[in-house]
Amino acid sequence: MAGLPGAGKSTIGQVLSGRLNVPVVSVDPIESAILRAGIARDQPTGLAAYLVARMQAATLLESGRSVLVDAVNAVNPAREQWVTLAATLEEPLKFIEVICSDPELHRQRIESRERSLPHLELTWNAVEQSLEDYAEWSGPSAAIARITLDSVEPLGVNVERALAFLES
Repeated sequence: MAGLPGAGKSTIGQVLSGRLNVPVVSVDPIESAILRAGIARDQPTGLAAYLVARMQAATLLESGRSVLVDAVNAVNPAREQWVTLAATLEEPLKFIEVICSDPELHRQRIESRERSLPHLELTWNAVEQSLEDYAEWSGPSAAIARITLDSVEPLGVNVERALAFLES
């Protein structure tokens, strides 16, 4: 899964997880735990969370399970780690990118969401800044099968599109 915070990737991912009986490895709770442990925000907590998520995903894949990774994956190095992991373990990889084409709806989601991750509460301003840093897909990750879902569409429609994509 890839997309800006509040775009809807976790919501779609959770439904997919249940429908496919596939565990979710999510970067946000990992980073929240790192921050809760007292690691300072000026440290590379985001990178650490991605590395922990990669290790969890590798462990699941090595045990014969599929895995759904829920992460912003805003830059190519983040995306490339999944490409490298899949290639190393000779596992298939598909990216599901989730966008929200309605900025007002996206903002409303960010401002009204309540998560049990107090160390990671984001403002709309922070999401707008993330958008500026969200890289175009290039390099090896651009060659991987990818679908882009727009979360202004009904959840059920996006889930069915994602399932069809994953099964193709």
